[in-house]
Amino acid sequence: MTSEKQQAPAHTSQGSGDLTARIMFAGRSSSLSAQVVAQVRDALFAKRLKPGDFLGTEKDLAARFKASRIVARDALRTLEALGIVEIRMGKGGGARIAHGNPRLFAEALAVQLDLTGVTAAEIMDAQRAIETLGAELAAENATDEDIAKLRRLLQEAEAAIADLDEFTRLSRDFHLAVAEASHNRVLIVQLMSLEHVSWPRRNVTATPKLARHIMEIHSKLADLIELHDPSGARALMDDHVKMIRARRVAEHGGSTHPSAARGRAKRGANGHTIC
Repeated sequence: MTSEKQQAPAHTSQGSGDLTARIMFAGRSSSLSAQVVAQVRDALFAKRLKPGDFLGTEKDLAARFKASRIVARDALRTLEALGIVEIRMGKGGGARIAHGNPRLFAEALAVQLDLTGVTAAEIMDAQRAIETLGAELAAENATDEDIAKLRRLLQEAEAAIADLDEFTRLSRDFHLAVAEASHNRVLIVQLMSLEHVSWPRRNVTATPKLARHIMEIHSKLADLIELHDPSGARALMDDHVKMIRARRVAEHGGSTHPSAARGRAKRGANGHTIC
């Protein structure tokens, strides 16, 4: 009996030691994995790696970084989640440096902005900066194809004035088309991310009269871009987004977090304006 009682603590101590060792190994593995990810990322920023370059298989990475297969596997999963690599399975598979996907970045940034709890005012201030410069650059850089797209969206919006939800979608597309006409990819992806967070899905209080006013502004903006008038396009877009900002902030009432207003709109307690 005494012998058994004396052995029990020893068994418990051994189990505790195994658990501690597993936790320490997991922490070390995670740390090593993070180091691999950091080195690959740094090589990408230093232009030592470029899109399409073959990074290797899990086995290759483990050998290159003198790490275990577990560490290499964790690193590849993280790199894939970050959009840095694309992984193919099977014969001839492995990880390659991915080609850029601005939409993936825009969605990820939008999620983080929403989780951070940015206010409607913060979003609209950023949107004002992006869209005014976008309109100015669009007037400088727009091609015939860009102008044709803006005109097509205006025609579709004109036909959709009676369907305010569709008109809202087309208004969003018009604003994005103006940014695209700037041919500045950084501005485009930033606007896309903000639209994910702030752009209204439905308009429960919008009216055809308001839609008509928006149509007039968008038509004038398209004219200024076609005339290659950067200062005019910038000024008009600035006034337009300031108007949108005032309405959006007012919509959110006591809560300035965009998701709160979206929830109220679903319940019909508050509406969104179109822009």
